[in-house]
Amino acid sequence: MFDMHLPQLGKLAVVAMAGLAIAHPGAHEPNSYTDLTKRTFLHNARRSLDQCADQLERRGVQARAEARRAVLFDKYKKRSLAVRDTDTVVNTSHHSSLHVSPHTPEAKLFSKNPVCILAPEGEIGPFWVKGELIRHDISDGQAGIPIIIDGQFIDINTCEPIPDLYWDVWNCNATGVYSGVQSSMNGNGDDASNLNKTFLRGIQKTDRDGVAGFKTVFPGHYSGRATHVHVVAHLNATLLPNNTLTGGYVPHIGQLFFDQDLISEVEATYPYNTSTISITKNADDHVVIVETEDSDSDPFFEYAYLGDSIEDGLLAWITLGVNVTANHDSAVQYAATLTSNGGVANDDSSGGAIPSSPGGAPPSSSAGAPPSSSGAMPPA
Repeated sequence: MFDMHLPQLGKLAVVAMAGLAIAHPGAHEPNSYTDLTKRTFLHNARRSLDQCADQLERRGVQARAEARRAVLFDKYKKRSLAVRDTDTVVNTSHHSSLHVSPHTPEAKLFSKNPVCILAPEGEIGPFWVKGELIRHDISDGQAGIPIIIDGQFIDINTCEPIPDLYWDVWNCNATGVYSGVQSSMNGNGDDASNLNKTFLRGIQKTDRDGVAGFKTVFPGHYSGRATHVHVVAHLNATLLPNNTLTGGYVPHIGQLFFDQDLISEVEATYPYNTSTISITKNADDHVVIVETEDSDSDPFFEYAYLGDSIEDGLLAWITLGVNVTANHDSAVQYAATLTSNGGVANDDSSGGAIPSSPGGAPPSSSAGAPPSSSGAMPPA
């Protein structure tokens, strides 16, 4: 038996991202460019992913997705599971009507009909690091709730999965600190060693079904922002011998979120509960508002518990619709570059395009010692 939280049955969380804005943690100012590109994207979207459902089913994409997530669940779930009462699995901010019992088949758990939910993301944030490693396990010894995230990317123009897409993810640790950057907005701004750390950052390549995943740690929070995961998609990029990317372009940028009840449960555990910073709720988060207002966007992970308690971990999944003709290179900022000698800060992080090369010498997977359970001081 396991507990899970899902949106309404028959609805798959799908996010197709277009416009972008640049902001910093705690910023709440709306960006007119975001509003304009959102309207343009919604107006020009050629078809809805709900029209893709039959095609994906005929090609076996949905069946393989169900089987893959069932294998993931079985691999990571804890074996000594107690029976839960049904009320505990009738959820939450997504108003789920799905009831899970010890006899719920995995096919029912993981089968969903894709629905087009088109929305631009709200911002990329200031802490993207170029030159990150291609790797599945990005936890780097960080304390917190373990989580497996599974993403599937679908081309909204063709209804086809997107293979060979590189999914770039990063999030803060349990106390709200990002690795790889040195900034007064990020924990202890005097801690230069944080530039060399790589925790909770990595890149994975999608398979023939447009799928990639990570083993990571549930993010904490910092001032002014709801709990979130940053995502960037790279297409036509080349994998270098040093296990980093070069070239290509970025058709997709965004942030993904979690149900408020789940966040509350996580935040009650150590070391999340050591933070003295107030939690910003999803309903009050400026990026959530930009991603969801005047649209059917649902940029929230679906998830299942892997054991009897939250400490046993989570499996989370989402399908993302991508407009592969979009190109956001000119608007993506990077805060630093990872090299074999550690992180190098970008002195002009307010500017421009993603470079065509990760720069510097080939990075080492040992760059920086494994971070402590709490990283640096949480941001003010």
